[in-house]
Amino acid sequence: MSRVLRRRFAAMLAFAAAGLLAGCGESNTYVAPPPPKVTVATPQKKPITRFLETTGNVAAVNSADLVARVSGFVEAIKYEDGAPVKKGQVLFVIEQKPYELKVQQAKAAEDNARASLTSAQAAYQRQADLVPSGSASKAALDNALGTRDSAQAALDQASASAKLAENDFAYTQVTAPFDGTVTARKVSIGAFVSGAGNPLASIVSNDPIYVNFTIGEQESIRIRAMIAERGMTPEQLRKVPVEVSLQTESGFPHKGTLDYAAPTVDPSTGTQAGRAILENPKHVLLPGLFVRVRIPLGPPQEDLLVPDTALGTDQAGRYLLVVNKDNVVEQRRVELGPLDGTLQVIDKGIAADDRIIVNGMLRAVPGQKVDPQAASAPPKSS
Repeated sequence: MSRVLRRRFAAMLAFAAAGLLAGCGESNTYVAPPPPKVTVATPQKKPITRFLETTGNVAAVNSADLVARVSGFVEAIKYEDGAPVKKGQVLFVIEQKPYELKVQQAKAAEDNARASLTSAQAAYQRQADLVPSGSASKAALDNALGTRDSAQAALDQASASAKLAENDFAYTQVTAPFDGTVTARKVSIGAFVSGAGNPLASIVSNDPIYVNFTIGEQESIRIRAMIAERGMTPEQLRKVPVEVSLQTESGFPHKGTLDYAAPTVDPSTGTQAGRAILENPKHVLLPGLFVRVRIPLGPPQEDLLVPDTALGTDQAGRYLLVVNKDNVVEQRRVELGPLDGTLQVIDKGIAADDRIIVNGMLRAVPGQKVDPQAASAPPKSS
């Protein structure tokens, strides 16, 4: 190849290489991606009632062991185990004949003492009539007076003995002291029982019913401050509503009122005892059951709520991602209130006009821009 051809070929190669290098430079130019799209919504405003929630146990308003007050053999059992009974209903009958005879004996002694008093009174009156005329001595009158007073005392004693005998006869029937439900009998017909023996059965009342609970020291201080602020009287405190729910129930279907609050805080547990009373006509709440309790801490107040799924968590606590006016993501630390269905009450950290990221949180980085898209509908509580 001649020198001229070699020069032309080298020039062509250089030109081609320059074109290739120019094309590579244009394809490597960096183009920034568009900001990620996220869904935003402003907090929902809604009146929310704040509640104090705790746990408690159901307890009977009245409960008692049924015991025999006299000795004897059981003659009859007049109720079905576990059946509801009314106050005064006869439940057990202890042999009555011996006590009936004692009543008759005591009444006969009372009648005899009354007759003796009548005779002594007549003798005293005769002596009193004779003394003014001198036909009877003062000593005889004094003796008659002593006899009459002794007869009166004997009658009083006989009357008391008769009443005691009547009481013992009445005690042969063991009755229900109040409306309630009687447990299974602990004795059978023909068994000998005595006043110092074991209970025949037990009875518990079912309607109304107590619910005992405790609250922590901080809650106690907060409630007392609220009471002082509102100037509530003890009578008004007893009208504070209390709601109760069994472990298998949703919501709090059982309604009652506050019945008692302990005047002191237990230093060993740091808790204050309280008690509610509820109507229980269907006997759904049984003594001993474990229940959930909540007490409203005042009237409903306007609060800000966001979807619970919008909240994030890190080592510093809970936060929300907020898009500012420049479409830049900000991380806001928040303080939480109660949960209302799927919405979370936010006590502190956001404003009513803040745009909260409710979808696309993984694409949002604090300090970077995003493309906010308004939510199609405001979030609603369930």
